[in-house]
Amino acid sequence: MYRRCDTAEAGIGMHNYLCDTDGTGGHLKTLPEDFVVREISDPPRQKDNGDYTIATVTSRNWETNRLIRIMSRSMGVSRERIGFAGTKDKRAVTTQLMSFYGEPGLIDKIQLKDVEISNPYRGARAIQIGDLIGNEFEITVKNCTRSMEEVKGIVETDSEIIRKTGGFPNYFGVQRFGSVRPVTHLVGERLVRGDIEGAVKTYICFTTPEEEEELRNKRKELENCTDWAAAMPTIPENMSFEKMMAGVLAENPEDWVGAISILPNNLQMMFTHAYQSYLFNEMLSRRMDAGMPLNMPVEGDIIIPLDANKIPQHENPILTTSKNIDLVTRQVRAGRAFVTITLFGSDGELAEGEMGEIERKVIEEQKLRHEDFIIPELQRCTSKGSRREILCPLKKLDCGFSEDSYTLKFSLPKGNYATCLLREYMKSEMRDY
Repeated sequence: MYRRCDTAEAGIGMHNYLCDTDGTGGHLKTLPEDFVVREISDPPRQKDNGDYTIATVTSRNWETNRLIRIMSRSMGVSRERIGFAGTKDKRAVTTQLMSFYGEPGLIDKIQLKDVEISNPYRGARAIQIGDLIGNEFEITVKNCTRSMEEVKGIVETDSEIIRKTGGFPNYFGVQRFGSVRPVTHLVGERLVRGDIEGAVKTYICFTTPEEEEELRNKRKELENCTDWAAAMPTIPENMSFEKMMAGVLAENPEDWVGAISILPNNLQMMFTHAYQSYLFNEMLSRRMDAGMPLNMPVEGDIIIPLDANKIPQHENPILTTSKNIDLVTRQVRAGRAFVTITLFGSDGELAEGEMGEIERKVIEEQKLRHEDFIIPELQRCTSKGSRREILCPLKKLDCGFSEDSYTLKFSLPKGNYATCLLREYMKSEMRDY
């Protein structure tokens, strides 16, 4: 029913495609301008004497955490005083709202290449992770492995399948894990299993053949490191977070908790979330393997209704039963509710029926318990869990073609991955996203 994936994406649980075409091949982000993201914001209200400055930040080829760190250094303030709604791709042109604690004049100190700050105003509150409605994308695929005549046919066929389905499989994309070095979920697994030392060493030392040779060699060299103070000066600047961790270990070689704690808050949270994302991807793949629908509930499914703003109400899950399945199906077909899969954590219910069996099977295979996701030493890595929609809807899907590339324009709700739509068309290797 669904096409099988035989690329490295299978290693992060993405075993299937919705669209049964051969794929266009190609690469994303040949230039940053090939991947344009504009945040659909939920801005803080204006307040003349507000404590925060809210501004639009457009950046080219900047990883979000690094941008925050450099901006905070420019302003002479803690990075925790800069707020943003979501991390964006590095090799891209991105536009998003950010908040800065202090007066608007403070942002005048930020003079960075390929960063433009505009439309500042005084706001009543800081921007926090999740304070957005969604994102608009304009993405160009280049270096296709098929003729443009074949490409056009594939793109049009896939677009029709996606429109008819009402969306595409809502996998967590490669950015969640790292396209060159998919490591975040591996660190998260070590944390969940209580191996904080292993988590630190995994983050610093794990490498892949796709990583630059200099970085691969350095990570291998650090595997048996016992003198972190001596190692610190040899760690390259583009391993900045690893260098921060090494700095903690230079002071106390056994301070594994401190080495995690020195990282930005959102990165600490990402580790456990990435492991939950891997489990979700596996469960979604197994649902597809079983031939179960993505756009229709079956008995035992837990659905999440949407509010008036089309935001999922995760606090109001509804179990699909023989008594309500007709009503639930009508709600799902109308786009007012979505079937979900667990993001397994310290809390939350599992599905029943066939989907419940899949969820429990993956959890049993991983030998997990709810309490494993409570990490007392690292509260930011603790996660209650939640549920996630298995189908990602999209709006305004538009396709354009040139002599040697094609461009897709569309918008997605927050928390969803444009690369998971592009993979349906491209079916390329993970590094090409």
